[in-house]
Parts: sequence; structure tokens; C-alpha cells
Amino acid sequence: MHLILTRSFPPELGGMQSLMWGLSRELSKNFMIKVFADYIAHHKEFDDQASFSIERVGGIKLLRKYRKAQLINEFINNNKIEGIIADHWKSLELIKSSKKKFCLIHSKEINHPKGSNLNKRVLNVLNNVENVVANSQFTKNLAVSCGVNENKIIIINPGVDPAKKLDKKTVDKVESLLKVKTPRLITVSRFDKRKNHEKVIMALRNLKQIYPDIVYICVGYGEEEENIKNLVTELDLEGQVMFFKDITNDLKNALITKSNVFVMPSIIHKKSVEGFGIAYVEAAQYGIPSIGGIDGGAEDAIVHEKTGLICDGNNLDRVYSSINSILENKKYLDYGKNAKEFVTKFQWSKIIKEYKKILN
Repeated sequence: MHLILTRSFPPELGGMQSLMWGLSRELSKNFMIKVFADYIAHHKEFDDQASFSIERVGGIKLLRKYRKAQLINEFINNNKIEGIIADHWKSLELIKSSKKKFCLIHSKEINHPKGSNLNKRVLNVLNNVENVVANSQFTKNLAVSCGVNENKIIIINPGVDPAKKLDKKTVDKVESLLKVKTPRLITVSRFDKRKNHEKVIMALRNLKQIYPDIVYICVGYGEEEENIKNLVTELDLEGQVMFFKDITNDLKNALITKSNVFVMPSIIHKKSVEGFGIAYVEAAQYGIPSIGGIDGGAEDAIVHEKTGLICDGNNLDRVYSSINSILENKKYLDYGKNAKEFVTKFQWSKIIKEYKKILN
């Protein structure tokens, strides 16, 4: 049996939740697994449809990690365990076992100053596992610079499920909503500084002179939402920017497929950085190319000048010229075809083979 220890799991939504669900589901096809996950309201209906055991641990957050570790340590002592896979170094910090351990890393959770107390805690965990699984080349390089033993690190990109067939009614609804608005840019992400909506909106002010009917679709929510909306008002771009939140997955995917370019030129904000960028892959599955930032792991998800563009998200001129370049002569059509073909490599059926290699 293999244990999967996670702090992020459905029915809660998010990139980490999708990653840990996909990994658990695919591994369960070849291995006996048990998941230890944090409690979340309304989990029972979700857990009941899983083909493997899920144990939820609740309680006050501060005390939960100790209770969870105690339960896991007792389970390991009383059962035959072959390996332990964790979503985060903190999920392993209190686990007392000589069993083979594997830890996923994503970037910002290990990005602490070298020699700091947090850095020492990270290294104490990661340098004592069988393998550290980095989600991108960028994350591997970051881990090495933080002091993680390079020989322990392997790169396995996050997996995705094949794109779902779109509901025609929803697609038609989106088309009627967007009407004559073209070209169409889209970002699907949290509203936070790292995602860099701000620079896209600032570039939009000039792009509007060339493309009077241009539209920028923002799907998500977050702490920067009001600031971004205020910027749109300040730059007189209410007619060019559309906001959507709390929408269905079908509507989100229909908005992506009816767009021309996915734009998320991410930057490093404080310690927060884009380790990979699964959103680029999800857009590419619908034939939509992306513009990503040079800060972070976008280069694993986007092939520059083939499936999209990589630019310096801190430089407004670069953001503007990248968007203008991909829109010129509808270059996004060729990039989109290439992107759709390229991202088949990220499907779980292929990614899971890499995990099976290390577990075997």
C-alpha cells in the first residue's frame, strides 16, 4: 500500500487539489492507496465516489497537523506500507518512518532565504526523502539554489485530464455574449499581484487604438479584484474588460475556447512565483496559445514562438509587444494548433508513467 498525504484535495477547488486528485486516481489503477486529507465541508459525497480510501482529518488548523501526523504514524506502524507521497514538505515534517518517502514541490512553498529557520526546516525534510518531485525545470533550479540535494530531484510536470467536450448551448451563449468583440484575450486565475492582470490592462489601453473591438475576459476572484476593477475604470476600459466569477466549469471552458489568446505574463511578487502554470496547458487543450512570463516555470508549458510567447512581465513594453505580435496576421491560429498538439504530453495517461517508474 502507498499513502498519499495532502493538505489540498477536492471537493475544494484549485490547481493543487486537481493535481492531488489526478495523481491519487491514476495511481489507484495500479497500486493500493490510501489518502490522508484535510477535512472540508461536504466531502462525503465526493469521497464516496472514489475507488480508494480517503481519511479526513479536521479540527483547529494549528492542532490539525499534529493530530493528522499522529494518525498517519499509527497507521504506518500497523500496516504494510511501501511508500509515502506528500503534496508539501509540511505534510512530511512530523512523519516518523523509514519507509520510502516522495515529496512534490511547486516553488513558492520552498522559496525561503537560505539559512532562515524555514529554509532549514524545508531542507531537513527534502534532503531525507527518496525523491523530490519538481513540477518544472524552474522549480528544480530554485530547490537546488535553496540547498536541496540535486541528485534527489526529478522533474515531473503536473498532469491534466483530456479536455471535456463542450456543451453547444453554453458555447453559443458565450458567442452571443461576446458578439462582435474581437480579438479576444482571456486570463483564468486568482486576482493576485503575481498573475499580473495589471500590465495586461495597461497594455490594453494602447491595443485599443489598433483593435477598437478588443476584449479582455478575466475569470476568477481574489484580493486584487477591486484594484484591478478600479484600474479598468481609471483607464476608461469598461467596454474592453469583462469580469466573471463563481461560474460553472462548462462556462469557463466555453469562454476559453471562444477566445484567441490566453494571457498571464506572471511575475515574482515577494516570495510568490508561478512554478509551472497548468492554466496554459488547459487553454492549449482547446487550441488557445498563451503568453506567459519569464519569471517561473511557464517555459515548461509554453514553447516560445511555437505554442505561444514568453515575455518579461515586469516590462510593460514587452507585454504590449507580445500581445500585439501574436494578434498580428492572426498568428495565434498557428500557435494554437501547435499548442493543442504539444500539450498531449501532459495528459495523465503519460504523466503517471513517470510516477510509476519511481514507485517501482
